[in-house]
Amino acid sequence: MDAPGRWALLFSDLEAQLAAQEVAEREDAVAELTRAEHATIPVADRWRAALGAPVTVELADGEPVAGVVRRVAGTWVLLDGRGASGRVEHLVPLAAVASVVGLGRQAVPSTARTDALGLGTVLRRLQRDRGRVVVRTSAGQAVGRLARVGADHLDLEETDGAPRLRVVPFAALLRVSRS
Repeated sequence: MDAPGRWALLFSDLEAQLAAQEVAEREDAVAELTRAEHATIPVADRWRAALGAPVTVELADGEPVAGVVRRVAGTWVLLDGRGASGRVEHLVPLAAVASVVGLGRQAVPSTARTDALGLGTVLRRLQRDRGRVVVRTSAGQAVGRLARVGADHLDLEETDGAPRLRVVPFAALLRVSRS
């Protein structure tokens, strides 16, 4: 009578091992699918999930820029920050971001048509306003008004010091700020 009890224990043990193996395989499959899903998420979608949240951006030159995420497109983000003169808006090309603190783990895919607006479109809007801006590149910053916005560059009429025209390629932009 002892033998049938051993068989039952043996089969119970095998069933438990198979069940544990199935759970481990399922967990591995879920983890792999999760990694594959994360691999498809662009950083702009992470920014969209942070709309209204405070963040601190470290630009490619190491400058920190703090602000609240107001608008996001595929290639740029608009932050509301604080400066000595009050509220400051920072237009930051995503290519100029070295790192950011404050984005959560969530992502929101692009749904608005305005998400596709390029950097030039937004800069042309600033040009029409004729407001004073600060243009920052890795070489420093200049203050003035946007005179022209081309396909891949801007012309800045500098207002600090002797008047002159500075041409800045979009690839060199770290931020454009206005009060």
